[in-house]
Amino acid sequence: MATITLKGTEFNTNGTLPKVGAKAPNFLLTASDLSHKSLADFAGKKIILNIFPSIDTSTCATSVRTFNKNAVELDNTVVVCISRDLPFSQSRFCSAEGIENVVLLSDFGTGDFGKDYGLEIINGPLKHLHSRAIVMIDEKGFINYTEQVSEIVDEPNYVAALKEI
Repeated sequence: MATITLKGTEFNTNGTLPKVGAKAPNFLLTASDLSHKSLADFAGKKIILNIFPSIDTSTCATSVRTFNKNAVELDNTVVVCISRDLPFSQSRFCSAEGIENVVLLSDFGTGDFGKDYGLEIINGPLKHLHSRAIVMIDEKGFINYTEQVSEIVDEPNYVAALKEI
């Protein structure tokens, strides 16, 4: 279990991020067209998982915009932005913001992604949403970088994450 804060108030997640060097847990998430995507859909590419509570908050939206801007310069890399928002909300945000360089996927159905990656918030006002984190996966499916953002309203360390590519 990880302890995170929301404006200084402590809350917990259901676990901890997978360890660097471990095989990335598979996932099945929903795209805006209601198709399903798994880890295998991105095989052979470096993957940045940008995970956050909701696209409807300023910090979450900023992280998607920031990765969208940087994604065009990344070779053989896909940025996957994941939340429990409905796919329709994610799609609406991308259309309104001109987001084209990242993939938004939803864990709205079961929340299994958040549980498997140790990111489901288990208490407090954001219960059942995902805590803010970055997970990077290499071309062979192994985790090579993680960041659990301890204060949920803070942005991740983009420089450190992108340096790992």
